[in-house]
Amino acid sequence: MQPMVIKLGGHELNDHTFLTDFAAAVAQRREPLVLVHGGGRDLSDWQERLGITPRFIDGIRVTDEVSLALAEMVLCGLVNKRIVRYLLAAGVRAIGISALDAGMVSAQPMTADIDMGFTGAIVGVDAQPLRDLLTAGFTPVVAPVCYSPATHYNVNADHVAGALAGALGAERLTFLTNVAGVLANGRVLPQLTIAQAHAYIAQGIIYGGMVPKVQTALEALAVGVRQTAITNLEGLQTHGGTVFRQEAT
Repeated sequence: MQPMVIKLGGHELNDHTFLTDFAAAVAQRREPLVLVHGGGRDLSDWQERLGITPRFIDGIRVTDEVSLALAEMVLCGLVNKRIVRYLLAAGVRAIGISALDAGMVSAQPMTADIDMGFTGAIVGVDAQPLRDLLTAGFTPVVAPVCYSPATHYNVNADHVAGALAGALGAERLTFLTNVAGVLANGRVLPQLTIAQAHAYIAQGIIYGGMVPKVQTALEALAVGVRQTAITNLEGLQTHGGTVFRQEAT
């Protein structure tokens, strides 16, 4: 059975009710799962505690040297272990790691007109460590801190999830959000092809923070993921949300 990758993030990662319900939903799944998480709210909170103003360019966090150390501590430590704890309490055999471990995801500095510091772009993926953990019966929980020989990089969790899902040949990559799916005229679009998604972005039907999520969903299709989805926790439980496929079925 091919694995499913779930990317979770947003404000819910420090919400007791959400994490309890999410862990219960994961415990009910029968397919092997890989979970990739963000944790931007926690990271921003800790930056502000240290007098660092969080900076973003096109929705991507700029990571200076101090913020890189914070990202490692907050994402790989605080957030990762919090998620693992809730999963364990629900009976899931979860194990917390980062994309840096075993050199799973390699990164380099992002190329941009403005220096993004230690914010990285993915240049290589080795999914074998995840396959080994899945075979051993674990549910990996992956923080988006990635490897390079000289340092490590803070990488957007959506991008890490897409890269790992592609390398695994995942059956589905689901982006778990606080909205039910991609909306048009107030209704969730149940299915989109690649061409339709690009057209809706061009027309402004898909806009704002949903655009990078849709783009990452489409990129995952291009590297071998059979289907991708954007949904909320209810949609994860009911197989709802917006599903992206190569062609309409």
